[in-house]
Parts: sequence; C-alpha cells; structure tokens
Amino acid sequence: MRKFLLIPSLLAAAAFAQDPSDPPEDSPYEQMQILARAMQLIRQDYVDESKVSYKDLTYEAMRGMLATLDPHSQFMDPKDFKSMQEDTKSEFGGLGIVVSQKNGMLTVISPMEDSPGFEAGILPGDRILKINGQTAEKLTLQQAVDKLRGAVGEKVSLTISRPATKEIKDYELTRAIIKVPSVKDAQILSAGGGARIGYVRITQFNEPTAAELSKTLDKLEKQGMDALILDLRYNPGGLLNSAVDVAGEFLPSNTMVAFTRGRTPAREYRTQPRGSHERKYPLAVLVNYASASGSEIVAGALKDLGRALLVGETTFGKGSVQSVISLPDGSAVRLTTAKYFTPGKNLIHEHGVSPHIRTSLTYDEETDLLRSRRKQENIGKEAKLYMDPQLARAMDVLQGTLTFAKRQN
Repeated sequence: MRKFLLIPSLLAAAAFAQDPSDPPEDSPYEQMQILARAMQLIRQDYVDESKVSYKDLTYEAMRGMLATLDPHSQFMDPKDFKSMQEDTKSEFGGLGIVVSQKNGMLTVISPMEDSPGFEAGILPGDRILKINGQTAEKLTLQQAVDKLRGAVGEKVSLTISRPATKEIKDYELTRAIIKVPSVKDAQILSAGGGARIGYVRITQFNEPTAAELSKTLDKLEKQGMDALILDLRYNPGGLLNSAVDVAGEFLPSNTMVAFTRGRTPAREYRTQPRGSHERKYPLAVLVNYASASGSEIVAGALKDLGRALLVGETTFGKGSVQSVISLPDGSAVRLTTAKYFTPGKNLIHEHGVSPHIRTSLTYDEETDLLRSRRKQENIGKEAKLYMDPQLARAMDVLQGTLTFAKRQN
C-alpha cells in the first residue's frame, strides 16, 4: 500500500484552500470550459447530426439560461426579435391574446380587441391548458407565445379552463393580422346637473398612443368636457415611454412618474415638457385585475400624486423591468433588470395598485361588458357605451366632485 505524506506547511495550505466555509469561486472561464466541452461531446456523439450545429446548441442554451431566471426573461432569435419590434408598431400577426405565467399557469391577461381571441369570447383570467393538443403545463412563456403565433390564416386550437365557472372549453381560432388602435370610444357622457364627463379608453401603450390621446383630449375639450374618465381596464401594458407620456398629459413637466430599483443604478422616469395647455379638470381612472404593467405605472403615478381617483379593483401586479439587449447576429436578450416603484415608493410587482374606490363586477356583468365591446366593434363607433357598474361609479364620483367645486366657487 502506498502512503502519501504531506509536510505540515503544505497540509495547512491545502486545508485552508479547501475550507468548506469559503464560498466556491464562480469563475466564468471554468464554466465556459465545461459548456464548451459539453457542446463538443454533443456534436461528436449525438445520434442526430442535423440537430447539433453550434448555432442551434448556442440558441437553446441561451433559451434555457433565460427561462430559469423568471417568466419574463427570455432569449429571442432574430425572427422573434423582429416580431417583438413589429408588436410595438400596433400591427402584427397572431391570435391577439396577451398571456403571462401566473401561479404556474399560462394565463390570459387580456384578449386584444378586434382580434380572433377577443371575437371568440376568450376572457381575462382564462387558463390555457393545451395548444394544438399539446399540454401547456411545461411550456415556457416564450414557447407558448411561439405556438400562438405563426402564419396568418392558419388555425390554432386551444383548450381553455375558466376558473370563474370551472368549465373547460375548446376553441379553434384562425391567426390574423392584428391591428391595435390604442385610443378608443372617446365621447362625452351625459350626467346629471348638466355635467359633461368625457370618456376615453386605452387598450395598450404603443408608439402612437400618447399622441393619439392628446388629439382625442383636445377634441373632447372643444366639446366642453368638464371632467374625464380614463379607462385602463384590461390594458396589458406595452411601451414604458408611451405610458410615461400618457401620464404626462395630466401632470406638470419633469414630474417623476415611476422609478426603478435593481442591481443597476436606480432610474427615474419623468414627464416631458408639453406644448399644449395643462389639463386640470377632475380625473377618474378605471382599473381592474387585468390592468398590467404600463397601465399600473400610469394609475400608480396619478394616484400617488393626487391627480386622479382610482375606481375598480387592484391591478395585476406586473411591475418588473425588462431590458431588451440586441446581440451581434440579430438576436436579442430580454432580461429582467429591476422593479418599478410608484412616486410614493410603492412596489408594483406582485402587489398591484389598489383603487381609492373598490368596485367589482360580477361574472355576468363582466361578460356583458366584454360582449358589448365586441358588439360595438361590429356595429361601429356610434354604438352606445355600455354603462357597467364601475363606469357608473366613476361618473358618480366625478359628478360629486364637480358639484362640490361649483358650490365652493
């Protein structure tokens, strides 16, 4: 039997180097060697040679890395990155269903109006169990989105679970070009006492949203609008800068709308100088459980700064920052880098924004509201706005505010 002896000084050095209380060194060079060796073995020995190009292996490794971090971080190949850029320009192909991971389930945040998903009757909160017969349980968010999108005109089958009624239903939808006008239903609502209350609904925040809203408000003001209801229900978000600019329509310039905290230095988002006059009339904002991301930033800012009364339900609670970083080959990484806070230092992520006046809709009331919006799109812009309980409550609040102000004067 061989015996190995260590002189005391070397023994002490070895014990010091292997002290279990010391954290192991996280060396990028060693880990890259391991990854490179694994890729070499796969290319050398894997049975299907067509699947083991360096590009394929690298892309899949990056997808796996990002998917393990959180549901919102993802790797986008050049095709996916181009599709994401097209989304923000208000026109793209798909089913028009905004989805997210919630409690481990692929959940519909909101179906976009005028889309196949909206017209079929899919509702916010529906859970997608299967896509084209394949279970969605183990799909990442990006994998699910990839399956929902595709060539225009192709059919996609979905199996949906609806928690409100505990029913499971199958849908067959056809992909279409989704055009998303983000500012809709602008009109003056009649109220008691001669008050002229304006109503505007924002479906999501795209590049032209703030400019569209500004023009719409100018028109309503010329019609003698005394107060405004801004409807952000079922708004899944969109571009952050667009949301900040929308909030800026009702706030002084250089006002902080939100700020972030993360590993990178904190960043503040402030309103830009506006050329038109200040909009000082009373404002109520409608929110619900499907108001997410950008709509939560707008609602949270207007609430904390005392500019608006929020009516409805606590919002979705999606307040993390995703930075999109392009890579040399046209692909990109979407990485969660921080979390959003309102001006009052309230965390949005997984908390949401709570309303001043809590008013909920029953399942039947919500179904009637969404059905009326589908009917409205089919009939045209002249269709009468459905007066749901949340909207009626907001009108009551503004009417009372106007009456009080009139008596004070």
